Amino acid sequence: MPPTFPHDPYGALRSRNFRFYLIGNIIASMGTQMQSVAIGWELYERTGKAMALGLVGLVQILPILAFTLIAGHVADRYDRRRVIVAGQLLVAAASVGLALLSSRQGDIRLMYGCLFLIGTARAFVFPAKSSLLPTILSKEHFSNAVTWNSTGFELASIGGPAVGGVLIALIANPAVIYALNACAATLFAALTAAILVERVVVSRKGVDVSTLVAGFRYVWNTKPILASITLDMFAVLFGGATALLPIFAKDILRVGPAGLGWMLAAPSIGAFTMAFIQAHLPPKQNAGRSLLLTVAGFGAATIVFGLSSSYWLSLAMLFLTGVFDNVSVVIRMTLVQTLTPDDMRGRVSAVNSLFIGTSNELGGFESGTVAALLGPVFSVVSGGIGTLVVVAAVAAIWPQIRTLKKL
Repeated sequence: MPPTFPHDPYGALRSRNFRFYLIGNIIASMGTQMQSVAIGWELYERTGKAMALGLVGLVQILPILAFTLIAGHVADRYDRRRVIVAGQLLVAAASVGLALLSSRQGDIRLMYGCLFLIGTARAFVFPAKSSLLPTILSKEHFSNAVTWNSTGFELASIGGPAVGGVLIALIANPAVIYALNACAATLFAALTAAILVERVVVSRKGVDVSTLVAGFRYVWNTKPILASITLDMFAVLFGGATALLPIFAKDILRVGPAGLGWMLAAPSIGAFTMAFIQAHLPPKQNAGRSLLLTVAGFGAATIVFGLSSSYWLSLAMLFLTGVFDNVSVVIRMTLVQTLTPDDMRGRVSAVNSLFIGTSNELGGFESGTVAALLGPVFSVVSGGIGTLVVVAAVAAIWPQIRTLKKL
């Protein structure tokens, strides 16, 4: 038997490269969350139309749909650090554009153009970020790095909107927040440029249909990855209770805006708590079973939330959805990166971002449509039941996931 060593919960943080990556990613995520609050507030203030808010998500999701295949190929063909730096500088330039347009009450159509550029940058940055991470620290600390990275993201998800809201209340000038996001993106670019990689692995293959769809083909042929992406995608698609929280807060639980704020924060608080706990736990010995159980737990918590008439029980269930979601995200991200060859990681990460990103948007649409037809309670409960059905189907179709052991 090989020698065993005690689990080091801070192993990834001892890597200079990972510290640069993590700090930059947290700062950039904070800036993004702050800017999301500011752009929503400004566009609704200037137009008074809900459609103006819907277009914000649309113009940022379109580039992901359009450029995913190309972005994955770019992440595998070129130095991923340079791709991230270029993408973050584009985010910074577009945010400066937003700041100038906001300060001068410029054409709103140009503001959507800036948001489209930001969406384009993210389409290229995500696969480059995901595929860079395994190359900047030792393999034994990768799962720990994913956990700490998840912790940082949840911290930004909690703090970013709060800071953005406070700044808008204090200064009532969203242009300042856009400028802060430009600074955050520039700082992430600088920290990424300072990351040292001993050997840059890039694909030398030319661009053709075969290389562009290679990520889809690899995911299809690698059943543990396919099963994990399928689980996460359908859990988000069917379990989209978040989109209906305003209805539950106002009409069912009757807790008003303050209660809604806590309900919106509860999943992120649960995810942050679990991410911190996971960082201090040794690697899972039965990762496949843990993945199935946590997605099932997510579905069960969603069902209880839908049926609950108690605010505190509902809050606890939302907290648990964040807990279960964080476990499944860490397992899925670790699986995707460790089971994929380095020269394929960009394209596989692009496929992962495509399915997970679009399922977030479609999940909200699905929940809203079912709620309009059959009521919000039916929408949430049926979504939770659908998640449980997907878990059972995945376990039956891909039995490899049930026997998957240590990551």
